[in-house]
This record gives sequence, C-alpha cells and structure tokens, in this order.
Amino acid sequence: MQNEKWKMQHMKRVHILGVPIDPVTMDEAIDQVSRMLAGSLQHHVMTPNSEMLVEANRNPAFAVVLQKSTLNLPDSAGLLWAARKQGTHIPERVSGVDFVERLCAELHADVPVFFLGGRNDAGKKAAEKLATSNQQLHIAGTFEGTPREENVVEIVSRVNASAAKLLLVAYGSPQQDLWIATYLSLMPAVRVAIGVGGTFDFLSGRITRAPRWMQHAGLEWLWRLCKEPRRWKRILRATVVFPYLVLRAKRTAR
Repeated sequence: MQNEKWKMQHMKRVHILGVPIDPVTMDEAIDQVSRMLAGSLQHHVMTPNSEMLVEANRNPAFAVVLQKSTLNLPDSAGLLWAARKQGTHIPERVSGVDFVERLCAELHADVPVFFLGGRNDAGKKAAEKLATSNQQLHIAGTFEGTPREENVVEIVSRVNASAAKLLLVAYGSPQQDLWIATYLSLMPAVRVAIGVGGTFDFLSGRITRAPRWMQHAGLEWLWRLCKEPRRWKRILRATVVFPYLVLRAKRTAR
C-alpha cells in the first residue's frame, strides 16, 4: 500500500527540463516526510532549485538521482516561474531551510536526527540551536566529514551507531545527493535522508538569510550575491542560464 501511495504521488509530478518536481505545499511536504519516517522503507528527499536543474541538464548521473528520489521539493522561485511558463502549476516554494526548521519543530523524540556536513562546525551549531528551541528534538549526532570516498566508512559507522532515522546531509549539490544515492542502503536505520545544501549555515547563523520580502519577491539571489560575491557563477546559472534553458525548451516543444 505504501509503495502505491508514492507511485500515485509521482504521477502528479511537474516536469521541468526533464526533472520531476513535486507540486506540494509546506504542510503537505511535512506530512509526507512524517509518514516516510514512520514507515519501513528508505527514502531520498531532495530540494531542487534552478541551479540544480542546470546541473542536471549537463550531468546525467545527477539527473538519474533526481528521477529516482522519493520527493523533490520546489526550493526556488525560479521553479514556480518555469512551471507557469510551461502551463503547469506549483502552488508554493518549499524552501529547504524553512522545511528543515519546521520538520525539526514537529518531530517527536522517537525520531533521532543526524546532522552530517556543514563547514566550520555549522552542522553542530545548527543542531544546538534547533535543540534549544525544540526541547523534544532528539539529536542523534553531528559530524562534518567530507563526501570523499575515504570518509565513507567512518561516516556510515557514526550514523549507524547513532540509530538515526533522519539524516540531513549538507555537502552541497550535487555531491550530497550523489553521496546519499550511493550509500543510503548502508545505513539501514535511516528512513529519510535529505540533501540540505547550505541549510546548516543559515540555521547556525553563520550566514544571514535575505529579508522575507526579498524571499517572497524571488530576489534572494540578489541578497546572496551581495553577501557572497564569490557565488556569482552559481547565481548566473540560476538567474540567466536556467531561464534560457526553460524558454528554449518551450520553443522546442512548440
């Protein structure tokens, strides 16, 4: 029955540049992941944004991972714009940062969470801040590590020893999701693994998020550019290359 539910959900997916996106609201996303955590199967949840779809367009291995994931949350305003351009609909943006914060606020103590990745102790600091504001949150462990092969044995050993059911992986895209797709089966207690990108940086306070009005206006990229000019190439892919690919695909479809 559970497999049939996920199958029905996937039938409703919106495809943008060949990548399936789940047109869910924040409430629906929280509900679905909560049910995954209570189940017996393992699930890979991803948070695609415009830049990730550009990467998938040139990286076949990453595109395959996006096709096989259980849930792809629409993590950027660009995806909502692209859906409208092709005549489909995504109801709202489900920001990865907001999603993780909300999910951790609603988890019960019987769902241990492991924070993997994040530079300069960002994962540990994010876990501490979330635990302070959510007394019921069960932090199973934190570890920075790297997605390199030589770290796999230690990471898997730490996660398995923690008995974590939820694994948050912050190694950046596409590395984090390629890592999850490769090694999730080695961590049998984990029910849900989520690639969370820079979420730990925001939750720890290492990086300040854009004001709400900029987030709602789809201008968070401008804030990031001002705060982190070194990201200009990544922002260019999201704000220029992605719209170009979407419009080109629309013309080709006609």
